[in-house]
Amino acid sequence: AFPGAFPAVASLAAENAKAAAAGAATLDRKAAAASGPARTPGPDESLLEFVSRLFADAIKAAVPALEGLDPAVMRCANASFGDYQCNAPMGIFKALKAKGDATFASPRAVGEAIASAVPPNVVLASATVSPAGFVNAKVVDKRLGAFCQGVATAGVAKPPPLSAFGGARRVLVDFSSPNIAKEMHVGHLRSTIIGDTICRVLEFCGHDVKRVNHVGDWGTQFGMLISHMAEAYPDFLNNPPNITDLTVFYKNAKKRFDESDEFKTKSRETVVKLQAGDAHCRAVWTVLCDISRKEFDKVYARLGVTLEEFGESHYNSMIPGAIDLLEKAGLVTNQEGASCVFLPKHGFPLIVRKSDGGFGYDSTDMAAIHHRLKTLGTEWVVYVTDLGQAEHFHMCFEAAEAAGWTHGSKHVRLSHVGFGVVQGEDGKRFKTRSGETVRLVDLLDASVERMQASLDERVKEGKCGLAGDEVKKAAAAIGYGAVKYFDLHQHPATNYKFSYDKMLSTSGNTAVYLLFAHARLASIVRKAADEKGVSAKAAAAGAPLELTAHAKERALAFELTQFAECVKSVADDFLPVRICDYLYKLSTKFTEFVTECKVLGDPRMKERVVLCEATGVVMRKCFDLLGIEYLMQI
Repeated sequence: AFPGAFPAVASLAAENAKAAAAGAATLDRKAAAASGPARTPGPDESLLEFVSRLFADAIKAAVPALEGLDPAVMRCANASFGDYQCNAPMGIFKALKAKGDATFASPRAVGEAIASAVPPNVVLASATVSPAGFVNAKVVDKRLGAFCQGVATAGVAKPPPLSAFGGARRVLVDFSSPNIAKEMHVGHLRSTIIGDTICRVLEFCGHDVKRVNHVGDWGTQFGMLISHMAEAYPDFLNNPPNITDLTVFYKNAKKRFDESDEFKTKSRETVVKLQAGDAHCRAVWTVLCDISRKEFDKVYARLGVTLEEFGESHYNSMIPGAIDLLEKAGLVTNQEGASCVFLPKHGFPLIVRKSDGGFGYDSTDMAAIHHRLKTLGTEWVVYVTDLGQAEHFHMCFEAAEAAGWTHGSKHVRLSHVGFGVVQGEDGKRFKTRSGETVRLVDLLDASVERMQASLDERVKEGKCGLAGDEVKKAAAAIGYGAVKYFDLHQHPATNYKFSYDKMLSTSGNTAVYLLFAHARLASIVRKAADEKGVSAKAAAAGAPLELTAHAKERALAFELTQFAECVKSVADDFLPVRICDYLYKLSTKFTEFVTECKVLGDPRMKERVVLCEATGVVMRKCFDLLGIEYLMQI
């Protein structure tokens, strides 16, 4: 034990039996008064931030010989040791030893000095030092209870404060980006839902987010498509074609292109006309784009995703100006007639102008970056594409940096979120039995159909109280949610095997398990009010409650306090998988809680219903961030 560490919470020593038994440091009221006023967290400060600040100050006081030390505070991996752990003592001991400073005999001695120097505060109830010197700290139980009561009363899970990001940032997320005249396939699933979740998280945090769909609506393939449209539907302006299968249309055009030299020549001439602004070509191009958008919107409607289209064509007129700027920056080299930007550590250049004077992806993407940074004033630009494009985008970022385009604000970030391949259960790219690419709309509908059959069976067995349209609505919410979650709970950089059986399982880390867990929670809260006369909201709004008397209650309450930290980490690193990990962990804690702690009819029913309500509030916000529709009853 280390006397003097926590004078502000002396009166709570008796309430924390485990910490006291472990030899935790506490002081009586007299010592607390002598040590000065207790520190309290700032209005926007998270528990982790406050505890980190306490340990940073303790290190300054205990180890004045070293400066600028990271307190290295993190959540304890093993909850039996405490809530937070300061991992700095080992590094401090090594640094002092390297300087020939023998003030401390061991890392443990460093830990003891730090623990003793923690300022008086209202958050930490106790601390212990491990043999290796790590300082394990435990949060005051009443602090956890008050937090949960606040969440249940307000019905709101708060985001991290904007101050955590240095203020609101102007963000542009470039995601989904299908190609005109092609069906959206399973490969577009990852970009669409990963990008959507990143947007939802950033919007929730208060940032100004622009959702951009950089569709492939320009390029050499349009000569082929326009020429085919003119042949197959010569009266298209007066009698627009009903092209419902874009894949077939594209394949027929490609077949003509590969088989006919005459058609190939005509297609190439058509591209030149299109890029020159030919009215007829533009008219056909517009029809193709409109048809494609209608098909894309069917997918976006099912997924609940919104985007604003700014296709490749939007940047076409900006390309010459962007190239001029790159030339003025001394970055462009002529290579066999092509204008190239060579960058260190890359084996090939960006080709910003082809030898025939045409433009490609490199040209468009450089023009887009310049427009987004300089014209729109965007600070964070996030691209969500497959990993195969990672080097291309990093080269574009490096070229923009070299040209000075990123120097307008200290907050500028150019980021690429790369994702792996969706595989079939054979480990190969996910395709139909005939070897075709799976249409995304078919994949989504199949998930709903399977979920509908499962719910219908549960209704027959008396395990589901839904009926008629309610079953259909639930099947859609769970079916689409299952597809989303199965993808999002993987790290984006990994490949994964698509499996309806696994994603629709009612056990394990699946959306189905989580949605059923939430429905169970909602049922408990509803029954408490309807059958027992205990309103969770009213109970939470009343006098302070002791919500952490049982170990499982405390574990659940502490988990609820971690929500904002989780959201911040996702907003910082653009990794939606962390929301999934948190939601699953929270649901597991809730399941353990209701398994060991009776709620309805228990003497502690009021306290436990408040915990259920707070958990429901946070779970629902997690579902919202993942773009998954939650259900109050299944």
